Amino acid sequence: MAEPVAGVGRFKANYAVERKIEPFYKGGKVQLDQTGQHLFCICGTRVNILDVASGAILRSLEQEDQEDITAFDLSPDNEVLVTASRALLLAQWAWREGSVTRLWKAVHTAPVATMAFDPTSTLLATGGCDGAVRVWDVVRHYGTHHFRGSPGVVHLVAFHPDPARLLLFSSAADTTIRAWSLQDQSCLAVMTAHYSAVTSLTFSADGHTMLSSGRDKICVVWDLRSHQATRTVPVFESVEAAVLLPEEPAPELGVKSKGLHFLTAGDQGLLRVWEAASGQCVYMQQQPLGPRQELTRCALARSANLLLTVTADHNLLLYETRSLQLQKQFAGYSEEVLDVRFLGPEDSHIVVASNSPSLKVFELQTMACQILHGHTDIVLALDVFRKGRLFASCAKDQSMCLWRMNKAGKVTRVAQGSGHTHSVGAICCSRLKETFLVTGSQDCTVKVWPVPEALLSKGAAPDGGPVLLQAQATQRCHDKDINSVAIAPNDKLLATGSQDRTAKLWALPQCQLLGIFSGHRRGLWCVQFSPMDQVLATASADGTVKLWALQDFSCLKTFEGHDASVLKVAFMSRGTQLLSSGSDGLLKLWTIKNNECVKTLDAHEDKVWGLHCSRLDDRALTGASDSCVILWKDVTEVEQAEEQARREEEVVKQQELDNLLHEKRYLRALGLAISLDRPHTVLTVIQAIRRDPEACEKLGATVLRLRRDQKEALLRFCVTWNTNSRHCHDAQAVLGVLLRHEPPEELLAYPGVQASLEALLPYTERHFQRLSRTLQAATFLDFLWHNMKLPTLPAAPSVAPSAL
Repeated sequence: MAEPVAGVGRFKANYAVERKIEPFYKGGKVQLDQTGQHLFCICGTRVNILDVASGAILRSLEQEDQEDITAFDLSPDNEVLVTASRALLLAQWAWREGSVTRLWKAVHTAPVATMAFDPTSTLLATGGCDGAVRVWDVVRHYGTHHFRGSPGVVHLVAFHPDPARLLLFSSAADTTIRAWSLQDQSCLAVMTAHYSAVTSLTFSADGHTMLSSGRDKICVVWDLRSHQATRTVPVFESVEAAVLLPEEPAPELGVKSKGLHFLTAGDQGLLRVWEAASGQCVYMQQQPLGPRQELTRCALARSANLLLTVTADHNLLLYETRSLQLQKQFAGYSEEVLDVRFLGPEDSHIVVASNSPSLKVFELQTMACQILHGHTDIVLALDVFRKGRLFASCAKDQSMCLWRMNKAGKVTRVAQGSGHTHSVGAICCSRLKETFLVTGSQDCTVKVWPVPEALLSKGAAPDGGPVLLQAQATQRCHDKDINSVAIAPNDKLLATGSQDRTAKLWALPQCQLLGIFSGHRRGLWCVQFSPMDQVLATASADGTVKLWALQDFSCLKTFEGHDASVLKVAFMSRGTQLLSSGSDGLLKLWTIKNNECVKTLDAHEDKVWGLHCSRLDDRALTGASDSCVILWKDVTEVEQAEEQARREEEVVKQQELDNLLHEKRYLRALGLAISLDRPHTVLTVIQAIRRDPEACEKLGATVLRLRRDQKEALLRFCVTWNTNSRHCHDAQAVLGVLLRHEPPEELLAYPGVQASLEALLPYTERHFQRLSRTLQAATFLDFLWHNMKLPTLPAAPSVAPSAL
């Protein structure tokens, strides 16, 4: 293996989440405030508030019951937000602060399906799944009206724009529109013209005309003085929303007269402008956005001159009202993320392939989003050429597309190729130059696609549209689906990984078979060449990653640690480490030399399908089935610097502690030892105090002069010391001081005191029993000593002087 180059190939030890792109809209209502600065949308149990300029989530509001939000509305003065949950509770929010100012029961017997404020921002109407319409005074906090008579779900309510007229309109499952008089508390009229669900109600500036749209492919103009339909306009598509345009000329939209004009959004995915008087379509967007781009919502923020539309793919698009020029795009929900890649020469952008025919490109600095349309079915895989501006995608529609990002960051489709007979699930770009790419398919073949030089020199698609690519070579490689293809750093070798449990090595460009790597017990999900050595890495559904020698096709190493399928693997640190991702949502960082798993990263909740490393090797990008894209930052150097600083600080503190003990300044020494949060160091100080005859008497005074948090820490340390018979005397001495001198109510206020005392009791009883047995034995020994009768020793015989 190659040795790491100093500074560049250093080993990595940890990654931290730098940024997370999460779902913020999962369907339902969206609303712009009147200034066009904030966007409100539903995401499960929360209402998210987005800053339109940056796309950042400013606030996420969730009711206390943590139930799904079924409806919400922002008052016309932008001050009051009301949400309704599935638990039949209504919450009134001071949304800028994120606090609930009032919570009350909806009184409906089924969830609230829709709600709307009146023009004065004082009355709120709610329509329920129980067929009832209720009106609430949000200033005085009481219910004012209860209207019955609508069969089925009331899915639409709207107040008349003139507050003096006190009129409320609603539509329910019977496809009729009802006009209610708040003054008379009665139904003024039942307006019938639609044959399917009414999807929107909008009013003219003078308040005399109302426009309704429906899924029956018509829009109806109503005279509100007679409550009669004056015009029915067939629009030839199921309309989800219709908006009356300001009565002023807009030549770019074909509006030349001051008559009534309206805009429709529906299942064709096009915005169209109609003249009400003639029923003619005067403007239509050039082309549909693409499959699954049917428009499900449309709303106008008049004062901001912005039009908001929502696609079936949960993408939010903001247009300028007068010209319908696209201003902003937001990707609300990516469903299952299947692949991710860094883009740009300096990795300034990322591209995301999710469970959709469209691609999403984000600029990392501003999080501005572009939504790219070119495929007709779900995009399965991505890869980027070396320079970072040209990238490729492949999809279930059996095709591949080539895309180019210009210096301004705008991405266009420049080429496409087709020829596979099944889904194309694997793609890899040439490593040295932008000369060719390889695709692998469920039809068990790989195709080599040369990139025309003319395309590279022009740098953009010709006027006729994307260039059609032709495959240079086609080779049947495996007996089952090809899940991964990889091109060697020198562009001369190709590796393929298949569901048939094998990887194969091929010579490019003609795809001659060089050898087979067999040894995995289940299908392969990923193959990767080492950037430095003649080594291939394979990731398999058997939960292992293997390294293979290209010379003799032998297995060099096996990395076991994932509890589920390994879906992706990438070389890092100049080929000395591996980063792998699994279907358990985990990432694992491996050091190749010793087969060690250095770190396990856990931030995803489902299969991590996408994994890519940056050019500088300092960041990683992952995408998973949990709809999240995570940007990881290498924090090895930062953590090592922090660890070094911590060690140096500890050395300084230890020296200071030794000096304090030497000077017999025990109170400061004890406080410093506690701040180090090391029980053994604190024990050393306590023992030093108890050894000093003068300070031993002052142990209680020293302990009692500590701060409360220091006493709490000391009590925790006593639990540790008390488990050892050698240190139990010190623990009991400190415990005695605390129990004798601290008031019981103070001790009980310590956090975790109950757990500490429960841990102290069994060991204290054991120490007491041991000491009791020792004392009994000592007493018995003393008794024996006093009762023993020792025999008197015989006197030594005296020697007569004469004998001398």
